[in-house]
Amino acid sequence: MKTITLRKGKDQSLRRYHPWVFSGAIAKGDDGIEEGELVRVVSAEGDFMGIGHYQIGSIAVRILTFADEAIDDAFWSRRLAAAYAMRRGLGVIRKENDMYRLVHGEGDQLPGLIIDIYGPAAVMQAHSVGMHLQRKEIATALQTIMPQLQCIYYKSDTTLPFKAGLSDESGFLLGKPMELMAQENGLRFHIDWLKGQKTGFFLDQRDNRALIEQYAQGRRVLNMFCYTGGFSVYALRGGAELVHSVDSSERAVEVTDRNVALNLPDCTHHRSFAEDAFKFLNNIGKNKDSMFNDYDLIVLDPPAFAKHRDALHNALKGYTRLNAKAMQKIKPGGILFTFSCSQAVNKDQFRLAVFTAAAQSQRFVRILHQLHQPADHPINIYHPEGEYLKGLVLQIE
Repeated sequence: MKTITLRKGKDQSLRRYHPWVFSGAIAKGDDGIEEGELVRVVSAEGDFMGIGHYQIGSIAVRILTFADEAIDDAFWSRRLAAAYAMRRGLGVIRKENDMYRLVHGEGDQLPGLIIDIYGPAAVMQAHSVGMHLQRKEIATALQTIMPQLQCIYYKSDTTLPFKAGLSDESGFLLGKPMELMAQENGLRFHIDWLKGQKTGFFLDQRDNRALIEQYAQGRRVLNMFCYTGGFSVYALRGGAELVHSVDSSERAVEVTDRNVALNLPDCTHHRSFAEDAFKFLNNIGKNKDSMFNDYDLIVLDPPAFAKHRDALHNALKGYTRLNAKAMQKIKPGGILFTFSCSQAVNKDQFRLAVFTAAAQSQRFVRILHQLHQPADHPINIYHPEGEYLKGLVLQIE
């Protein structure tokens, strides 16, 4: 295993167990280190710091272990078994809930790796070249830990700057294509695992969807950026008077309708619209049909407005504009669920954007809940960057 040596004084973050080595902290590396290769990291004085995957970019090494141990089949099995045991111990895995995140990168000491479970299938994504190159070993270990799996699908992350020839590697590591449905809190969902966003479903909103069910009774609900309709289905089960689902993607809207029909086959008070979110919000109050004019529960769950820090300023402006428009349109006493999944936007920045929106709307706003990602998306305490999902439940007078 080749070695990377840090600059003097640049080992402090690793001594605090932060799992990233930035390129500027590196003094030198052995000749011939290739992207994705496992490397040993040592301090300027030669002290062992950890072992991780090397990658070209600002984050040069993602540390897999701070112990001097082999990264072999037994290593992958231990880490996956620990992740599985944690979810089972927390009660995430249960009869009425067979869809969950098994591996959440740094939160499970496997930086660069995501594994989501949907009933009999696992969907794996690599966010580092190293994890990409070791996907088959990981899949083998996963079969050992979860022999009940019928499929393991590797879904290549097209945003990852792989070297030439590595960017289109999606495919089955176990099993073959199948119609996939899974259950969340007793509700069933079609999983668009092959062509949908991320791994096919936004598992990180499970607890927040359950909360909206508690608020939905008798309300008229607007679910913006609905994707495959998770919030909509929960709101309908919660007794909503009406639910409208909006997404710019016609495919997403189609899957939303299928999910509503799967759980409430006789439902007549749900409609979906393939339309731009801002355009739809702007038209509230202008439509001759009154059903479009008096929403008293609105969900704003947009895609990430900032995937890197260079986009932060525009992202915050976007969150402010979106929330201000929703606050202006919602009925007095209405409830607003608003979220940001942008990792580059921290909790304070998101809250300030929502505060600015409230001021612009000139309405009295209360915070009822502060929301975050669920327990199967754990945050490594030494890696606060892993806390990416932020949400607020607001009452708008």
